[in-house]
Amino acid sequence: MANHITTTWKGNMKFESTNPSGHNLFIDAGPESGGKGDGYRPKALMLSGLAGCSGLDVAALIKKMKLDVDDFKIEIHANLTDEHPKYYDKVTVDFHFYGNNLNEKRLQKAVDLSVEKYCGVMEMFRHFADVQIHTFFNK
Repeated sequence: MANHITTTWKGNMKFESTNPSGHNLFIDAGPESGGKGDGYRPKALMLSGLAGCSGLDVAALIKKMKLDVDDFKIEIHANLTDEHPKYYDKVTVDFHFYGNNLNEKRLQKAVDLSVEKYCGVMEMFRHFADVQIHTFFNK
């Protein structure tokens, strides 16, 4: 399976990028880099892709396992190297689950399946970063 996107310059530091889903997004630099901040920053977009990939896996597993979860979110903290080309060398992914009837063991299994088996973006990150995973259960 192959994906095809087209990213078109919109002037100054702004670009519009297509997506196979049919939704477009804008990429722009911040004012400190000559842009207007009218879009996503490329490196931060990578982190959103990581959270989205694993989040979709976990959401599907919550449904499949019929787990009672009121809400969940994924927070990512990433360290950029100091030297160019700057890249993320350390990434922490925190899964936060909320609800009164959380099955912690099965939710942890859902996270583990995403992290270890299903999330291709996670696997890509492992090739260039030390990735740490934490799971939190909240009422």
